[in-house]
Amino acid sequence: MFAKVAWHDDLLWQEIKNDALFTEHKFESGKYPSSKWKREMLLCEHSPIRTGHLIIELHDTPVFVIDHLVRHNVGFTPFVSSLRDDRNDFPEGYVPNRETPNAVRFDGNFQAFINISRRRLCSKSHPKTKEAWQMVRDAIEAVEPELAKCMVPECVYRGWCYERRSCGYFRTEKYKNELTEYRSGINE
Repeated sequence: MFAKVAWHDDLLWQEIKNDALFTEHKFESGKYPSSKWKREMLLCEHSPIRTGHLIIELHDTPVFVIDHLVRHNVGFTPFVSSLRDDRNDFPEGYVPNRETPNAVRFDGNFQAFINISRRRLCSKSHPKTKEAWQMVRDAIEAVEPELAKCMVPECVYRGWCYERRSCGYFRTEKYKNELTEYRSGINE
């Protein structure tokens, strides 16, 4: 299983900033945003972050993991490789099982990546699904480090676990460190 960024445009941040300025009746283009500005914008989740998007590919991923990911549909468009026997080198009548490796390519806006991470980086997610989404996060970190830092599980995002049957992660020292890192720079 591996993830890669198939498309990224760093210039989108200029448009995100221009959109944010426009909402404040500032119609001139601002200078390119700093890393601090990007992180603040992502953390406050104002609508201009939906202008930013990436195309990600996951390869050699079990069908059931892809099935978990395609359930997210707001700001996220998946394209799953066909497993039809007439479109591949499979024998006639081939029926894939849940472990069959496949590929998915998806176009998602920045808000969608934050939202999906809340569920798929959670320890209550299937371990293989969590592993796949962590690979997505790691691939994103190489091109959009500010976005990757905002891609956290629900308990970190909300500051507490609200699952009916918690895994208990929120009681650990590792959680406290992750929460502190996530919140660093907020209102400082």
